[in-house]
Amino acid sequence: MPSLRPMASSPSRKTNKPGPDHKNGPARKPSLLGRIKNWWIEYRQNPMSWLEKSRNRLVYLGMGFLFLYGGVAIKALFATILAPMAPLPNQIGNTIPEIPHPDPKAIAGNGFVLPDIKRASIVDRNGQPLALSLPVVQVYANPMEIIEPEDVAKKLRTILPNLNVAETARRLKQKKQFVYLARNIAPTDELAINNLGIPGIYFENGEQRHYPLGNVAAQILGSVDIDNHGIAGIEKFFNQRLLADHTPLRLSIDARVQAAVRDELNEAKLRFRAIGASAILMDVHTGEILAMVSLPDYDANDFAHAADDARFNRAVTGMYEPGSTFKLQTAAMALELGVAHPWDQFSTVPIHVGRFTISDLKTDHFAPWLALPSVMAYSSNPASAHIALDVGRDRQHDWLKNMGFLDRVPVELPEAGRPLVPSLKNWGETTVMTVGFGHGVAESPLAIVRGTACTGNGGYLVTPTLLAHDHLNDDVVMAEDQKGPHLISSKNSELLRRILRLVVTKGIGKKAESPGYLVGGKTGTAEKIGAHGGYLKHVNITAFTGMFPMNNPKYALYVMLDAPQGTAETHGWTTAGWIAAPTFSRIVTRTAPMLGLFPLEPDKAQQIDDQLALSLTPPVPPGVRHPLGPGNDPGAVTVNRLAAKHNAKHTH
Repeated sequence: MPSLRPMASSPSRKTNKPGPDHKNGPARKPSLLGRIKNWWIEYRQNPMSWLEKSRNRLVYLGMGFLFLYGGVAIKALFATILAPMAPLPNQIGNTIPEIPHPDPKAIAGNGFVLPDIKRASIVDRNGQPLALSLPVVQVYANPMEIIEPEDVAKKLRTILPNLNVAETARRLKQKKQFVYLARNIAPTDELAINNLGIPGIYFENGEQRHYPLGNVAAQILGSVDIDNHGIAGIEKFFNQRLLADHTPLRLSIDARVQAAVRDELNEAKLRFRAIGASAILMDVHTGEILAMVSLPDYDANDFAHAADDARFNRAVTGMYEPGSTFKLQTAAMALELGVAHPWDQFSTVPIHVGRFTISDLKTDHFAPWLALPSVMAYSSNPASAHIALDVGRDRQHDWLKNMGFLDRVPVELPEAGRPLVPSLKNWGETTVMTVGFGHGVAESPLAIVRGTACTGNGGYLVTPTLLAHDHLNDDVVMAEDQKGPHLISSKNSELLRRILRLVVTKGIGKKAESPGYLVGGKTGTAEKIGAHGGYLKHVNITAFTGMFPMNNPKYALYVMLDAPQGTAETHGWTTAGWIAAPTFSRIVTRTAPMLGLFPLEPDKAQQIDDQLALSLTPPVPPGVRHPLGPGNDPGAVTVNRLAAKHNAKHTH
């Protein structure tokens, strides 16, 4: 049997006896210096073995790098050739221009933005720039760094010819660290000055407002001051908006229409030697103002040197007696309140109240009594006074208040003024009569055209605006709550349209006719009030307010000339029928095609005209008892009472 004695230990056999390094835990790894020492010992003991091990390590390392770079190469192959990713828009926007698209309505112009500009542009409804800021440079200096002020000033003068050498040298000698030397210089001048190499001369980026269309819409746009803040017009009203939002501000103005209206109005102003003129073209459904002209005007780029009369916006700041254009409101008021009907007749006999007489300019074509359509067609003052008396003071005052004639017309212009109207306590029966035919109050042209639109658009009082509505669709359909107060019934609005068409076809507004466009409207002639009060004889404000086409009005137009003079063509007359009406006609004929309206063929126009036709003396419908007329004239009672009161006062 084998012996069970333990075997004797052999010197060559490994033992598990811990050495001195295991007394306090596992052995520590040698330091870098120790490893280098061990490698050196190993190399000295067996150089060939050490070299073999190093060669193997290099092979493994090379294979690692080969694998790493191979992965990168495969990834690059997929990213650039086999499956490249599409670049993001902002990665190529600065190098590759956008492919242009058809833009018949120039809507892309609404995104007209210049880089590094603080004040937003102003554009018309089609994107045409009306006001924009251009980058310029301001030159300033630190006088403390200037060595020879006189020499510096002379050098600058060689580049800036308008520079005052003496003044510039004086400023460069000041004990300051900052003085402006020149503003709004061109980039080429900046480069030339910089090339002079003058220590202490610096540049500051800025912007200058520019109005590319000059006189077109000058009073609407207004201007900015030297610090680029609005001081008049749209620039002032929307100052914060233009500085805070770089998106262009889009106005309702159509630059083409604005220019055409200005041309025609200016031609009439020159022909009749008027001292001023105004015209407004407005959408009757949205209140958008497509053209607003006031003459004389000025180049918007030279606001600082414009005369006060040129800056004066007659369309919103000027207040004028509306004259017979206000008879439209008298008729609308009487019809809507049920006081008068088309068949009712009113006296045209002159009214004498004290030392005042209400009469017509010419009465040879007047009958003693006129039906309501004839009152409008022939524009009788006494008959209109009778209608107003039938309505009465309180209802007349309330009507004008509801129509906005007693307050400032809301529009985006800080220059819009307030009308001149008597206080209610001074609104007596004489005022009722004079206001009935457009005297005794002073209104802005914008107020008149707004009231005109209300009579023809179904009876809605729109709010005039110089901001464009969304007109991507040709037909703008407004919700009922956006149309404004409904003050005139649809039935009466249709009747008023027929009456206004009658004024042009058979009344004193014949010269306003524009063939194929079915215009309608009302003349207005008022004696001008002098600077010290009192009417100026034979100095008139002539106006015409109307709409087109009258079967379905889309636009209202108001034309006014201030103090025109008669010509051989007008036989010396300075009334609206001879001066404002033909100007109205020319503006309609020229601008309607720009607005997408084209003249109807004669047969079609005649067919619609027959549908709009209204008799000057409509018959009394069956069953109507006691129509107003001879023997039934409430206004005559008031007139006789006023006359008797005046006579009694002067008798005593």
